[in-house]
Amino acid sequence: MKQLAALLGRRARLRWLHLIIGGALLMPYFLVGTVLVGMAGGGEQLFSSLPAQLIAFGLALPMAAVTGFFALVRPLCVAAARALCGVPPALLADGPARTRQARVRTAGWYTLHLALGGIISGATLALPPFAVAVIALPFFAGLRETWLLDGPEALREPWALALAPVAGLAMLLALALAAAVAGEVLARRAPVLLGPTPEDRLAAAERRAADLAARNRLARELHDSVGHALSAVTLQAGAARRVLDRDPEFVREALTAIEETTRRTVGELDSVLGLLRQDAEPDEEGTAYGPGLDALGGLLAHCGVPVAYEREGGPEDPGTVDPVVGREAYRIVQEGLSNALRHGGGDTASPVRLLIAVRERERELEIVMENPLGGRPAVARPGGGRGLRGIAERAVLLGGRAEAGPYDGVWRLTARLPLAMPRTGATGTADRTEGRG
Repeated sequence: MKQLAALLGRRARLRWLHLIIGGALLMPYFLVGTVLVGMAGGGEQLFSSLPAQLIAFGLALPMAAVTGFFALVRPLCVAAARALCGVPPALLADGPARTRQARVRTAGWYTLHLALGGIISGATLALPPFAVAVIALPFFAGLRETWLLDGPEALREPWALALAPVAGLAMLLALALAAAVAGEVLARRAPVLLGPTPEDRLAAAERRAADLAARNRLARELHDSVGHALSAVTLQAGAARRVLDRDPEFVREALTAIEETTRRTVGELDSVLGLLRQDAEPDEEGTAYGPGLDALGGLLAHCGVPVAYEREGGPEDPGTVDPVVGREAYRIVQEGLSNALRHGGGDTASPVRLLIAVRERERELEIVMENPLGGRPAVARPGGGRGLRGIAERAVLLGGRAEAGPYDGVWRLTARLPLAMPRTGATGTADRTEGRG
């Protein structure tokens, strides 16, 4: 039963159809080959001469191979192989053949497909009518007289006529077997000839890396923006609740800070979610979303903790710093303030010192943040935090570095970033920062 399914089952029928399509694609090349053979002589006997037809077939295959070098041939071949050959999609390449190696492989596949398809198609057209006539010989005297009039005497013997139906069925079975074998050959060669080349795998890996980097970047944006807002709002609300009855003015200021923080965060969240919904695309430098250094004033005014902000070096114009660097610097400061809120001992009066220095000679932007440890041990919490790891990633991607840890009784976060976005790939190292964040 399995053998019969292999010859006549659904997969076998689809592969047979795939071969018939190959034969149909071969016809234009074959006709050109017949013209060339006719021009060389023997045109009158071309369609009755098997050697002439074989020569035309041989001339058609090189012409088909040339067609296979076109880049768009591979997607068509891959689509047909996936649909009709039963080849797992993951084993076949996507997209046009761009490299020389991919085009050579595609040309080999295209030629093989058309060669086997031409043979099976020709046999499918010629053999079944002949086989049916052989099967009908014992039952129709007129057919015997027409077919066997000039044939060998042995074919008119009773035993030969009795075996005619068996011979006809054997011909049909042989055709089905040949089609199944040819389909299996194509199915086995498809991953080799239509599969991804090393260049295709590298391009796919680069696309996956770019997608992953974009997702990680969006995750960092959400973590830094929303995480900071929740920390600030929680502490402001808690402080307001404790003094609700005795200090209405402080409560009013806390509610104002909560309002400003949530409004700013909702705007940032909308921009990031817009990218996730593909409503917008960042430009080549990735500046389509996220505030920069020019927005630090609003962040520091409503961050929930007093900040002593100092700026050194360079003009005050935010345009001095590359917009991409400015955006990442803003997120680094935001995450540092979130850490100060979460780990400053719960005291919103704990001062935070922030220094942003533009070192034009070194072409470097330095960020230094210090806040009291709040009496809490500076050790890593289980699993580590993502905030400081995100800071390190931001710095490395820009070609800078970042480090954080206890220093002279305070928690110090230091980040050094290039003033300009690197154009030839970011390099640099970052100390692994774990613990708070």
